[in-house]
Amino acid sequence: MAELATIARPYAEALFKSSQADLNGAAAWVDQLAAIAANPQLLQFADNPKVTTAQVFDVISGVSKTALPDNAKNFLRAVIDNGRLVALPEIAAQFRALKNAQGGSSDAVVYSAFPIDSVALADLAATLEKRFARKLNLSVALEPTLIGGIRVAVGDEVLDTSVKARLEQMKVALSA
Repeated sequence: MAELATIARPYAEALFKSSQADLNGAAAWVDQLAAIAANPQLLQFADNPKVTTAQVFDVISGVSKTALPDNAKNFLRAVIDNGRLVALPEIAAQFRALKNAQGGSSDAVVYSAFPIDSVALADLAATLEKRFARKLNLSVALEPTLIGGIRVAVGDEVLDTSVKARLEQMKVALSA
C-alpha cells in the first residue's frame, strides 16, 4: 500500500483549494473528522465487508459534535467511498500545513513536565516566535519524564531546554 502521505496529499490540496472562502471553518471540521477517524474501533467497523459506506458515513456524522456543513459531508463521502478513511488524520495534517503556509505560521507543540498557565504561555509564545521567526500556533502536552523545563517541536525543528536533556548531555560529557 502506498504511503499515507502520498495518498493524503491530493485530498488535502483539493480540500484546501475548495475551502479558500472559509479555511478556519474547514480546519475545524476536518480536525474533528480526523479525530473521529483515528479511532481503531471505527476503522475496524469500516473495514468490515458487511458494512456499507452509507453506514460508515452515518456513524461518523452521528458521532460528530457539531452538524457538518454540506462541503464537509461531500468530502467525507468522497473519502469513505474511495476507502481512504485511514488516511483522514494525515489529510488533516497536510491541510493544516497548507493553511499555515498560506498564513505564514507553523504549528508548535510545547512539551512540559508541569502545566503552563495562560500568562506564561503567552510570554513563551512571544519568545518562541522571535526564536523561530514566524507566528506559532502553540499547543501544550504534558510529559512528566522531562523532570523540568520544556521541549518545543516546530515541524522538524526541536528546541530542548528540559532537565532530562541537560542530564543526558552531562552523561555523554562524563562518559567521553
